[in-house]
Amino acid sequence: MFALIFLSLLGSIYGYSGWRLIPYLPPSTQIASALALVLLLLTPLLLFRLRSRPHLTWLTDPLSWVAYLGMGFFTVCSTLLVLRDIGGLLLGLIYPIDAALNASIDLATFALALVAACYGYYQARRTPAVRRVDVPIADLPPALVGLRIVQISDLHVGPTIKAPFVERVVARVNELQPDLIAFTGDLADGTVERLAPHTVALAELTAPLGVYFCTGNHEYYSGVESWTEQARRLGFDVLINELRQIDCDGGRIALAGTTDFSAGELVPDHASDPAKALAASDGADVRILLAHQPRSIEAASQADCHLQLSGHTHGGQFIPWKYAIPLQQPYVAGLHKFRNTWIYVHRGTGYWGPPLRLGAPSEIAVLTLSRDGSA
Repeated sequence: MFALIFLSLLGSIYGYSGWRLIPYLPPSTQIASALALVLLLLTPLLLFRLRSRPHLTWLTDPLSWVAYLGMGFFTVCSTLLVLRDIGGLLLGLIYPIDAALNASIDLATFALALVAACYGYYQARRTPAVRRVDVPIADLPPALVGLRIVQISDLHVGPTIKAPFVERVVARVNELQPDLIAFTGDLADGTVERLAPHTVALAELTAPLGVYFCTGNHEYYSGVESWTEQARRLGFDVLINELRQIDCDGGRIALAGTTDFSAGELVPDHASDPAKALAASDGADVRILLAHQPRSIEAASQADCHLQLSGHTHGGQFIPWKYAIPLQQPYVAGLHKFRNTWIYVHRGTGYWGPPLRLGAPSEIAVLTLSRDGSA
């Protein structure tokens, strides 16, 4: 069912762009162009079939680049063409537009889509920018004022994100000299056997109060047991509905990690349980929960958590998807207050699918705890 919905949506994206732009091509190339779009549409199905053909897996990376670049570009193109057509209809009610002007506007829209896609590609592939956020906590003891947590999330090591990108992320994080590092899920897309060599640099992450990890939904698609074991080999303290008591110069931190919000649907023993994760946090000066999806905030608030760190949304990653995220998640990006609990939603360090980011830049977040003087 998911495949049918996905192909239908992708087919409408490619179909709309093709319907609007192929007529401008020379007649001798129109049929070939239409067939190329059909092949591009079917590439994800081919990639799925290749997963069960070990002797052909060498084809998956180049085909993934083709599929994802096409998906990203034509999504942007179709979005701009729809906006152009709506604008054209409204303008046509006031001022008639002749065929020559219409053609010029169509081609200009196509050129704009190409420029936007190239910029989005640059935004996705560059080393993520550092985003600094101050989090005020009521009655925070002096020992914890200024505590710096670096959060990374949604790295998605896979067909288009490999060791060089990971190495740049690790170097940037270590330059920040954090007190504590939190990785809030979605480390990779694929098997440990194929992708472990590209995650090796993560073992170089270092922080005096530790390096912690909670599972995201993609861990469950790629083998959660093997990926949590790999995370441990890389030096992460993996928190499966668990808590760690951390002493920092006399200040007490209860750092908990819960499994992905939907984990129980795939692995019943991993059903997400923030209350269980935070159960032993009484007496802590600050209670922090790592939870991949922002939807865990209700349970985190009920457990009297001060701060939840989440990811999953990628900040929407690119238009128009960023406007669909609120249909599923309470927050898309940034710092928010839910009742008495702060939540920071990370925009993602990598990306999923198309190497494209528009209106939602990737990031490495530095969250600094401060004392809330209003309490």
